[in-house]
Amino acid sequence: MSAIANAATSRRSFLLGAAGVLATGRLPKASAQSSKTAREFTLTAAKGRTPLVRAQPETDVWCYDGIVPGPLIRARQGETIRIIVENRLGEDTTVHWHGIRLPLAMDGVPSISQPPIAPGQRFTYEFTPPDAGTFWYHPHADSLQQLGRGLAGAFIVEEPEPVAVDREVVWMLTDWRLTTEAQIASGFGNGMDAAMSGRVGNTVTLNGIVSDEEPVGAGERIRLRLINSSLARIMALRFQGHRPLIVAIDGQPCDPHEPDGGRVLLGPAMRIDVVLDMHGEPGRRYKVIDDFYDGLAYWLTELAYDDKPPLRAHILDPPLTLPRNPVPDPDLTTAQMHELRLQGGMMGGGGMAGMGGMSNAVWAINGRSMTGDGHAEMTPLLALTLGRSYVLTLRNDTAWWHPIHLHGHSFRVLSRNGRAVPSRQWADTVLVPPKQAVEVAFVADNPGDWMLHCHVTDHQVSGMMAVLRIA
Repeated sequence: MSAIANAATSRRSFLLGAAGVLATGRLPKASAQSSKTAREFTLTAAKGRTPLVRAQPETDVWCYDGIVPGPLIRARQGETIRIIVENRLGEDTTVHWHGIRLPLAMDGVPSISQPPIAPGQRFTYEFTPPDAGTFWYHPHADSLQQLGRGLAGAFIVEEPEPVAVDREVVWMLTDWRLTTEAQIASGFGNGMDAAMSGRVGNTVTLNGIVSDEEPVGAGERIRLRLINSSLARIMALRFQGHRPLIVAIDGQPCDPHEPDGGRVLLGPAMRIDVVLDMHGEPGRRYKVIDDFYDGLAYWLTELAYDDKPPLRAHILDPPLTLPRNPVPDPDLTTAQMHELRLQGGMMGGGGMAGMGGMSNAVWAINGRSMTGDGHAEMTPLLALTLGRSYVLTLRNDTAWWHPIHLHGHSFRVLSRNGRAVPSRQWADTVLVPPKQAVEVAFVADNPGDWMLHCHVTDHQVSGMMAVLRIA
C-alpha cells in the first residue's frame, strides 16, 4: 500500500474530528428560476468561513454561495440549464462540470474550453445534460488550491421517472489537511505530495462537516449517492451490518452488484450510487468505516436507527435497476487501440520529456508531461477521428494509484490486467492501481480538445495530463 504523508486518520487521532456533529446528509439546493429556454442557476465563488468541526473555530475556506460544499444543483435529464458563475476570488477561476457529456465550450478548462473568469467577472454556462446520474462541479484553474480550499458541489441529473426508493441521500466526502486551530494548512503543491500520494489530509467531512451519525429508519430503501471530492484521498467504505448494492458508477447505470469484499472503492472524483436496504435493528448504530490505507482505518459516520418499527417486514425484491443512459456503445470489432503509460513519481521511474522546459514535472503519460490546469499550447497526445471507436490501455508503471479522468465522454471499463470486468461498468474516472493495466473503450463522438488526467490533483498539475483531439 502507498505511504501517506501526514495522514493520521484513526477516529480518535483525527486531528480535529473527535467532537463530531449530527449531519443529515441533505445539502442546500441551488435556487433556480425558469426562463423561456432554460432553468437558470447562479453561483458565486468567494472566500468564506464554515464550521467544519464543532467546538473548533470556523475554518477559512473558498466556496460557492458561502457554503461548503456548494449548493446542490438538480436538473432533469434532457433539460437545458443555464448557470451564471461570478468570480469574487482574487484570482482567475473556471467551473468544470465533472462527468457531464457537454460541448467543449462549456467544459471549464482555461484557455482550451473558455477564457478564465477574471476576478469581478462572470461567465455563463449553458448545456443540456444527456445523462441522468450523479455528477459534481469544481474549478479547473489553480485546481490544487481552489479545490483544496473548498470549491466544489454536487450536481444531480434526475431520471425522467422517479426511482423506486423510499429516500435519496447525497454524501459529498471531502478530505482536508487542517491545523490544530481548524485552519487549512499551507503547503499546497509541495514536492513530497507531488511525487507520492498527493495531498492526503487528516480530517474527512461528510457534506461539509465531521459527521457523528446519519439518521435512518428500519426497513427503508435508500439510494445513496457517494461523491469523493478529495484532492487525493482514496476511500474504501464498509457499511457495518449492511450489504450495499452498486447500481451506478460515475453517473452511469451498471448491472446491480455487491462490491468486491463488501468495500465501496472511491478514488478522487469518482461517484458511486448504492442501494442500502436498512435491515438493521431499531435503535442501533452501525459504523461506516474507511479502511483503504493499511493501518489508518477510521469511521466516517454511523448509521443511527430510530426506535420506530420497521417500515416493511422484508427487504424489497428484486434489486433496483436504473434505466440506461444514451451513451454510444463502442464497436470493439473495429476499435483502434492505443496504450497510455502512466509514468514517474517517487519510486516510479520512467522518462519524462516535459513541456515548455517546465521543471516541476514529476509525472508523465507516454514520456510527455503537461503541467498545470490546461492551456492553449498543449499539443495533443492523440488525434482521434470523430465517430470512431477506441480502446485505451491505461498501464500504470508507477508505485502509486491514479484515478484517470477523461473529459466530455463516458467510457466502458473492459478489463483489469486482462481479466474482463463484470457488471457492464461505465465510468469517466477509473482507478488504476500500481503496476496494473485497465482497458477502457469509448466512441469519440464529442469533437474538441479534451483533457485526460489523473485526478490526484498534485499528479495532474505536476505532469500527468494530456489532450486527446477529436475531429
